[in-house]
Amino acid sequence: VQLVESGGGLVQPGGSLRLSCAASGFTFSSSAMSWARQAPGKGLEWVSGIDNDGSTYYADSMKGRFTISRDNAKNTVYLQMNSLKPEDTGVYYCARGGHTLDAWGQWTLVTVSS
Repeated sequence: VQLVESGGGLVQPGGSLRLSCAASGFTFSSSAMSWARQAPGKGLEWVSGIDNDGSTYYADSMKGRFTISRDNAKNTVYLQMNSLKPEDTGVYYCARGGHTLDAWGQWTLVTVSS
C-alpha cells in the first residue's frame, strides 16, 4: 500500500488549497479514504472521509469549508480546502479507511499565514 500526498504549501488566511493523495497497491475503488491532520503541538485530528460509494463525512469545524472527493480512475482522493484559517495549519495525512485507518501517507504541510 502506498499513499502519496501533495498540494500543501503556504497560503494566506481566506485562501484555498487542494490536496491530492495518489494511492497504489490496493483496490482503491473498494476502499474508504480519509484525511487527518496534526496542528503544531496538538494531537492527530480526523478531518474528512469518503466511502467507496462517494458518501462524504466531515469534522464539524471543516463543514462548509472543505470538500473531499475521489477519482477512482486515477486512484486519487482530494481535499479542497477553502476559507483557510491560521488554525488549519498543520501536516495533513491521507489514510485508507473510514472508521479504522490502516495505512497512512507521509504528509503534506499546510501553512496558513499572512
